[in-house]
Amino acid sequence: MFAEFKIPWPGMLLAAITLLMLGQTQLPTLILLVTGFFWLLSLWIEWLRPQPNRETIIRRPRADGDVITRGAITSTIESLSVPLVVMDRQRIMAANLAARTAFGSHIVGQDARIALRHPDAISLLEMQDGHSVTIRGLTGAGSLWQLTRQRIDARYWTIELRDRTSEADIASAHTDFVANASHELRTPLSSIIGYVETLSEAPAAMDPATTKRFLGTVLREARRMQSLVSDLMSLSQLEAEKHDLPTERIDMGQLATRVAGEFAPGPGQKHSRVVLTPPQSGMGISGDPRQVEQLLRNLIDNALKYGDPDTPVEVIVAPAPRGMVEMRVSDHGPGIAPDHLPHLTRRFYRTDPGRSRQAGGTGLGLAIVKHIVERHRGRLDISSQLGEGTQVSVRLPLVGATKA
Repeated sequence: MFAEFKIPWPGMLLAAITLLMLGQTQLPTLILLVTGFFWLLSLWIEWLRPQPNRETIIRRPRADGDVITRGAITSTIESLSVPLVVMDRQRIMAANLAARTAFGSHIVGQDARIALRHPDAISLLEMQDGHSVTIRGLTGAGSLWQLTRQRIDARYWTIELRDRTSEADIASAHTDFVANASHELRTPLSSIIGYVETLSEAPAAMDPATTKRFLGTVLREARRMQSLVSDLMSLSQLEAEKHDLPTERIDMGQLATRVAGEFAPGPGQKHSRVVLTPPQSGMGISGDPRQVEQLLRNLIDNALKYGDPDTPVEVIVAPAPRGMVEMRVSDHGPGIAPDHLPHLTRRFYRTDPGRSRQAGGTGLGLAIVKHIVERHRGRLDISSQLGEGTQVSVRLPLVGATKA
């Protein structure tokens, strides 16, 4: 009993000394007695109040330690770029900023089975440490995530979440590119082999006109392969240089005049179909002259191939708002359906494969244009109206211009 109570001797001694000192003053005796009574009563109540036992003293630091541990874990993982959650058994105790951004702040404190909501993710909760699962569609229809479980101690463990969506998209794009390039090369190569075999097997029995026609087909298909290989090499070089900002000064008026002059009139035509509006002088940009020429040449070439052969291709190079210069190439062909427009800059994409191959297109022209525009920090816009034609606009920043 006495071990659980502590007599307040210092307080009682202080009360006695204070009463003696007050007794030396002129205060009435009744006031002194009342003051002493209430003071002693308070000391007696304090004496009777049970003190914390040993079990309570031991438990409190343990609870404080839990708070300190949770705070330390949260602070440690918060700055990590990889999404990471810390589990207290089956409940998410903490999630860093990357995890909250990907899955929402509401996951903190939730049961992991409710927060992740995917059968493969839930199965990971029952696996051994070090196990990983790859889950498609965890945060969206096309997403791909890799989840890895690691234990901290008997109570706490972590789940690391790595977004593999971009890697999967790149791998898929590379696979598609190789497949498309192989197909595009195989078609003319098969045609060349077939005609050459025919010519070599019966050269004497074939009349000169047929021989000439076969040789013309071989030459046309060989040039098509040459164009395709050239475009593939251009794309490869552009991707290698895409982070290098070109610095050579280019006069866009002179460049446009030179490129437009390369397109001579076709057979039976007195004048070239390419009509260039006389550009202003002094429109200078920082760029790669060879690539900017290729860009404008590709746009004009596309317009000549797919536009109405009896109508002109209009080329305009002029200043544009926000310190830019605009190259605009317009044709008056059949136009392009709206559902095709977002995909035109994809490699090997064609709105009409048969017509494109007949015209000699490789399906890489606008993909090359897009990469050149991106390297020069510009903007590409394509608009079209069915039955009226297509207009392609490229804007590049002028040297020394300030955006309004």
